[in-house]
Amino acid sequence: MSVFSQLNIINVSGLTKRVNTFEGELTILSDINFAVKSGESVAIVGASGSGKSTLLSLLAGLDVATQGEIILDSEPLGEMDEEQRAQLRAEKVGFVFQSFMLVQSLTALENVMLPAELAGDKNAKQQAIDLLEKVGLSHRLEHYPSQLSGGEQQRVAIARAFIGTPKILFADEPSANLDSKNGHMIEKLLFDLNKQNGTTLVLVTHDEQLAHQCDRIIHIEGGKLETIREGEAANVG
Repeated sequence: MSVFSQLNIINVSGLTKRVNTFEGELTILSDINFAVKSGESVAIVGASGSGKSTLLSLLAGLDVATQGEIILDSEPLGEMDEEQRAQLRAEKVGFVFQSFMLVQSLTALENVMLPAELAGDKNAKQQAIDLLEKVGLSHRLEHYPSQLSGGEQQRVAIARAFIGTPKILFADEPSANLDSKNGHMIEKLLFDLNKQNGTTLVLVTHDEQLAHQCDRIIHIEGGKLETIREGEAANVG
């Protein structure tokens, strides 16, 4: 096993992802290497099809690498089966999807409570109420997703991602399906919660302005890591 810094909450070494297609083997990611410190905010940027969403799925343990190593909070994902990765996500990871991924038959409150209830947290309801208040939806607790606007649904999704106070939050184009006003609100919310809770934030985005608000920016092109540069947040003392 590679020797990684214990100060990093994410360590990636030689990460490669290949898939079989009708035209032969396709390499989506090739020999990716980087690390993320605890509490840091990192943006993954690149053109469509560059492999950034695949990278996010691998980091969250939603997909399995062909080669290489991912250490998530001292846990080697490559040595885990699907059930163990799911348990790790339940304990340490939050995920905000571009398409919200809310359960349509559950209210906003029930959607936010769900991960905590599955983890056996007896305080799930109060945590969910507090988080929905924090995202400005205390008046929408009993509303179903179909009764909420896109911006409101994404705020419910963010509250759900933060329940249980995850160490790491992954966000895949969190504001892409929203209008400008709601998009900026969601982005501010992510960074506010990141700072307040000390949660490590890793997000995929096409938005350079959003990326520059992070501590660091990782640029993926054609499945390869092109550059890692500092964002504006790294220079705010």
